[in-house]
Formats: sequence, structure tokens, C-alpha cells
Amino acid sequence: MVNIIKGLYISCDIPMAQFIINMNAALPHSQKFILHVLDDTHLFVRSDMAGSIRDKISEFREQNTYEKPA
Repeated sequence: MVNIIKGLYISCDIPMAQFIINMNAALPHSQKFILHVLDDTHLFVRSDMAGSIRDKISEFREQNTYEKPA
């Protein structure tokens, strides 16, 4: 029998994949969104969490952006 799970395929660099994995690990078991880690740069996640993942990545990038002092 075949099981089908609707998800989102994420392809990214290793540091971003680790950020997403750590974000998932910090959640309670009932809220985890990673369905399968395919390799170091590819993840399969629940499709309903796409917006939340994008928001967290945006916050992370804003916190880690260098701005040249005036």
C-alpha cells in the first residue's frame, strides 16, 4: 500500500538547513513540521508550515544582516 503525504520540498545551503532543523527541534512533538531530512541540503516539510518557516527565516536574516555604520 502507498502512503501519500502532501509536503513542501526545501532545497537550501547547509547552514540554512541546520537553522530549519534546529527550529523544528525546539518545538513540541505535536508541532514538528519536518517530515523527512533527505540530505544535508534538502528537507521535506509539512506544506501548511511554509509561511511560518519563511517568516522565521526572514527574522533570522534581518537579525544577521550587516549594516555599514554611517
